[in-house]
Amino acid sequence: MTDPAADMTPPPSPLPEIGQVRLIELWIALKAGLYDFRSAPRFGIFFSAVYVVTGFMLLQLGAGHVSWTLVTSLGFPLAAPFAAVGLYEVSRRLEAGLPLSWSGVLGVVWRERTRQIPWMGAIIVFYFLFWTFLAHMIFAVFMGLTTLTNVTTSYEIFLSGQGLRMVMVEMAVGAVLAFLLFSMTVVSLPLLLEKEVDFVSAMLLSIRMVATNLPVMLVWAAVIAICSIAALVPWFLGLFVVLPVFGHATWHLYRRALYDDPDA
Repeated sequence: MTDPAADMTPPPSPLPEIGQVRLIELWIALKAGLYDFRSAPRFGIFFSAVYVVTGFMLLQLGAGHVSWTLVTSLGFPLAAPFAAVGLYEVSRRLEAGLPLSWSGVLGVVWRERTRQIPWMGAIIVFYFLFWTFLAHMIFAVFMGLTTLTNVTTSYEIFLSGQGLRMVMVEMAVGAVLAFLLFSMTVVSLPLLLEKEVDFVSAMLLSIRMVATNLPVMLVWAAVIAICSIAALVPWFLGLFVVLPVFGHATWHLYRRALYDDPDA
């Protein structure tokens, strides 16, 4: 006889509907993200440390330590979604008036390992590998026939005509790939935390949401990129504020961009 309690898997959730996101809602989400960070700064600093420490390790290990750089580069995309989920869970609890505790928040993050978030991490790893491969291919196309030069010490090569063209193409391709990754994850990660949805459906829904609200989401992606780059200046320390604020804000934007169909 089958024990009903043995099967603890919750039923699949219906996909939410895509709403219209107005420009003012970006500002509202950002203010809500700042409020969440100020309400629970210890969690924001803790989860942003994943990004800051990894970035600092990549910077320090860079040249001459290819194996360590590869390990951190691959480990980072796997860990980053879990750090983001931690920020979303803090915002979810603040929004619902639930108590905040390390055991509660970290317990949710730990349980995500058996759900869909690891698949998202794997997708991001493959995406980063493809991005790295493409960047090397672009470099080879533009600089492959030039005299062998150590680009880490001879920066003037990037100021040549060929070097400038390569940099422009790299930046253009990088911007397109970055926005595509943004489109796949901007609401899919918080959706996977809140509902029982498979990661493929969540990514496709996220892409459709961005396409539906393309002008506004382009602004949101640009704001995130500009603030994140500015936060890198003082030894990545600005990321301890920028990342948790935008992480919390992403949860609030998700709540405005998608809504449950009452007739479903």
